[in-house]
Amino acid sequence: MNVALLDLKLQYKQYKDEILPILNEIYESQYFILGPKVAECEAAIAAYSTCEHAIGVASGTDALLIALMAENIGEGDEVITSPYTFFATAGCISRTEATPVFVDIDPDTYNIDPAQIEAKITPRTKAIIPVHLYGQMADMDPIMEIARNHKLIVIEDSAQSIGSEYNGKRSGSIGDYGCYSFFPSKNLGAFGDAGMVVTNDEAKAEQLKIFRMHGMEPKYYHKFIGGNFRIDAVQAAVVTVKLKYLDDWSDGRKENALFYNEAFADLAAKGKLFPPTALENRRHIYNQYIVRSPDRDALKSYLLDKGIGCEIYYPVPLHVQDCFKELGYVEGDMPESEKAARETLALPIFPELGNEQRDYVAATVNEFFS
Repeated sequence: MNVALLDLKLQYKQYKDEILPILNEIYESQYFILGPKVAECEAAIAAYSTCEHAIGVASGTDALLIALMAENIGEGDEVITSPYTFFATAGCISRTEATPVFVDIDPDTYNIDPAQIEAKITPRTKAIIPVHLYGQMADMDPIMEIARNHKLIVIEDSAQSIGSEYNGKRSGSIGDYGCYSFFPSKNLGAFGDAGMVVTNDEAKAEQLKIFRMHGMEPKYYHKFIGGNFRIDAVQAAVVTVKLKYLDDWSDGRKENALFYNEAFADLAAKGKLFPPTALENRRHIYNQYIVRSPDRDALKSYLLDKGIGCEIYYPVPLHVQDCFKELGYVEGDMPESEKAARETLALPIFPELGNEQRDYVAATVNEFFS
């Protein structure tokens, strides 16, 4: 049996008949840049995220970058974030010529450890970017308290966490900005690159709209240097249609996660493999289902040989990536991030996963350790 890590073709069958006429409407109108489909998507995402404003952009990376630019963060500034995340989080900080400052993670959630943040704050610190990794939110209350005490901007990297919650509050709605990615493999994916920034601050929302149009307001007049960060109408329409299905898909992922948790309980008791930790005050949407094991590499090879898709997110923490050598970090500086990079593995969790496929994955993992 073969089990893909993710099979988007199965998902597409659910909404194909709904999306094709809408796409054809866009093609006939030839209205591809911004316009009514983008406005509709922004309103839907704002409502879903319980935010006042949503600004569509071309990718999750652009969402992070434009939030930093709108706050005039740049050369000489520092931004605190996690080293255990996708590259874009720190890459965008560097692209503004600011300096990423890394803080190690909580080993249970893989999110930034709030207890270690304050020690990294300097007079140059301007912002904190907590990453809600794998679909579970970071511990936002202490992060926000630290940020307010030091007058820092908080940009939530919510690329993997749309719909997740912390103490009843939606991802992206707590900080000054929330940044979503609609990359096709995300829980809510477009048909290509797309993203969104949400905020509850009207002035910040207006600034974002100007920055996504090359800093232009009014037309051909530029007070700022922005960029071409616009989401297109096709991607916006796809996201709007798929948003209707998102909660059902998240419930399906949770159901699969609970099945795996029970299937791997004996392995966890023996210290061989550990399922993800879902905290009680969070809504975990399982963008990935991450297990960890000292035998990770051998397990990965075994699963691939058995036809089961799996992936390492992420094999090299950002603080020891070659492009950040000049920051001066070395192996051992972020022990929990480094350990997670050695031990974690993503298993198939997509909501269309069949019971037979799910049983096969669980049986094969247990077979490896037996």
